[in-house]
Amino acid sequence: MPSNRIDAVFTTEQREKAQAALATLAEALPFLINLSTEERAAMPKFGEMNRSFVVKALAVAEAHPEILPASLSLAEFRADVELVEDIYPLHHAVQTLLRKVDDTYFAAGSEAYAAALLVYQYAKVHNVGTGALEETLDDLGRRFARRARKVAAPG
Repeated sequence: MPSNRIDAVFTTEQREKAQAALATLAEALPFLINLSTEERAAMPKFGEMNRSFVVKALAVAEAHPEILPASLSLAEFRADVELVEDIYPLHHAVQTLLRKVDDTYFAAGSEAYAAALLVYQYAKVHNVGTGALEETLDDLGRRFARRARKVAAPG
């Protein structure tokens, strides 16, 4: 069997504590929103490289408010920048935690899948001549069944 990168048990108590902590976090951040895929795609992209640009642009706007059009609210711009800066440490911590959760989930799943593949191979070998595992092998084998391709009708 391949290397064992993760050897852990996620107890009911741990799961309940984690769920409660997430609920507490969500409760502490009532202003969080959900964006649709379309909304996100329509918005200018924002990331780490743009963060310092935004802060510097705010400094320019505050130093020279006379250059701003009346339609641009300096107060709203400042509030958005402050929210970005205030939420950044939390965003970073959550991203770091999410990466660990993803890595742990992936490693455990990969190890389980590798073991399942071995079980499937051993079952196929053991089934030769006996047929005792035929139904089980058919069920497991559906994972590897190829789907028929749709052929375009001549036209």
